[in-house]
Amino acid sequence: MTDATPQQTNSREEFLTARQLAAILQVSESTVRRLAQKGRIPSIRITPHILRFHLKAVRKALDGTERTTRRSNSNEEIDSTQLSFSDIL
Repeated sequence: MTDATPQQTNSREEFLTARQLAAILQVSESTVRRLAQKGRIPSIRITPHILRFHLKAVRKALDGTERTTRRSNSNEEIDSTQLSFSDIL
């Protein structure tokens, strides 16, 4: 009889801090936070001051294929397929 254990798949997702994501994207941490606040990149709010980012979701959002943001004064969704300098600043 062999001692076989079922293989466990690694279903744990890796989430990054704003500092870690900023290093990967080669931007400042404040830029990452600003993009998240504007809805340009997806984020998960753990507490009012702690954000986490899923790298694959952020890359998907930044590639421009499936990004939409909401206007702050209405519920209309607009297509925002390209980042501009005003989005980053």
